[in-house]
Amino acid sequence: MNGSLSIIEVTLSILLFVVMFFGIGFLLNMLLRMTWLMAIVYPVVVVLIIDDVSFTKYFTSPGMAFSRLGDKFMALHAADVMILSGGMAGAILAGLAMIILRKQGYQMF
Repeated sequence: MNGSLSIIEVTLSILLFVVMFFGIGFLLNMLLRMTWLMAIVYPVVVVLIIDDVSFTKYFTSPGMAFSRLGDKFMALHAADVMILSGGMAGAILAGLAMIILRKQGYQMF
């Protein structure tokens, strides 16, 4: 395998990220009653997925950590960006679903 992804793998990965982060965002919204929590936390999740620098390095040596993060972002392929964007779309859809359900009178949400 040479590291390339087929269109089917990319499509399934995007769908997986949308569904996964929609579900996580929906559950967090139900438990914490904070509509946009997952959409705010998702960029941190993306940084943890992309970067191999430990989280404490962002506070102890931020120059090195952020420059390596920038290098990692620039090295992403188009498929990676689409997959990660699908996760953000799922987080936003979870917030929108909560707003719609609350407008319809569902108090548990």
